[in-house]
Amino acid sequence: MRVDQVTPSLASRDAIGVHTVNLMHALRAAGIESDIYYGTCTPDMADVARPVGMLGRHSHGRFLLYQASIGSPVFDALMTRDEPKLVNYHNITPTALLAPWEPAVAYETSLGRAQLARLAARAVLAVADSHYNETELRQVGYTRTAVVPLLIDMTRAGPAPDPSTAARLERDKAHGGADLLFVGKVSPHKAPHDLVKMLSVYRRAYDPRARLRLVGSPLGEHYAPVLRAFVRDAGLEGAVEVTGSVEPAVLEAYYRAADVFVCASEHEGFCVPVVEAMGHGVPVVAYGATAIPETVGDAGLVLGSKEPLRFAAAVHRVVSDAELRSRLAAAARARVTRFSLDRSTERFVRIVREVVGA
Repeated sequence: MRVDQVTPSLASRDAIGVHTVNLMHALRAAGIESDIYYGTCTPDMADVARPVGMLGRHSHGRFLLYQASIGSPVFDALMTRDEPKLVNYHNITPTALLAPWEPAVAYETSLGRAQLARLAARAVLAVADSHYNETELRQVGYTRTAVVPLLIDMTRAGPAPDPSTAARLERDKAHGGADLLFVGKVSPHKAPHDLVKMLSVYRRAYDPRARLRLVGSPLGEHYAPVLRAFVRDAGLEGAVEVTGSVEPAVLEAYYRAADVFVCASEHEGFCVPVVEAMGHGVPVVAYGATAIPETVGDAGLVLGSKEPLRFAAAVHRVVSDAELRSRLAAAARARVTRFSLDRSTERFVRIVREVVGA
């Protein structure tokens, strides 16, 4: 019995990439043979997977599990094959949120949603990483579905923080001011521009030394330069840091230095960084769009509006109210157990075994 995974791309600093590798190891540990086949791959992942062209001949007794997150020519190779199909859906950003800024990426997401719908009639199982994503699967025709969070260790601290980054952040903190953190793609649908607006109000109303750290790589080519210009025009160059992609140890330093994790995203299928923040004991203030209320639960402040003054007032309350911070920390400790790697791995493998008859 085999369950081989097919993925458009595989990258080490990507939640879906880490999930895919962890799933392969979990299936193997359960006695199910499994390999990964990719369309594109970062060099550091090439030794754990193979190009999709190496899938070989159609194989009796093999299932193919497709990691659906973007449109890709890999999908066409998948659809030519006779093996039964499973789908793992990580949500695909609606085209309308990307098209005005990144039309090339918007085309890929539009293609991805069309491909997801085409696969519904041939899939024997579709696993979503949130109930929000499961609803989207059912809307396009999937009948046998399940929900399992990503197979990532999101619930506790990562590696030792990078010493130079930690020292720099500590020096900034010594000069006063709250550290607000967002982790994720620098993309229009994640709306970091709305966090910049909130910071501008927050500094005028509550804390003139507050800082905002935006940690993550840009999506596409056009939005990130405009965001930097927006920061500059708002007079916040010294208060907003846009880091780009960082190593895990550097990311760990940012989580440990943060006073509040803030999120103004318009669309999230799950939002791994929110859980990582809770796992680090960092309180969360987030706009309650799409899957955010489901992921955060009662372990953060979920806002019905991201109007800058309301958002700033919520952040100030979390920063200044020690009792509230304590309550949120306790709720987060309970909440993150729902997303434990061991628990999610056991559930994912059990569901796959039931479907493939292993």
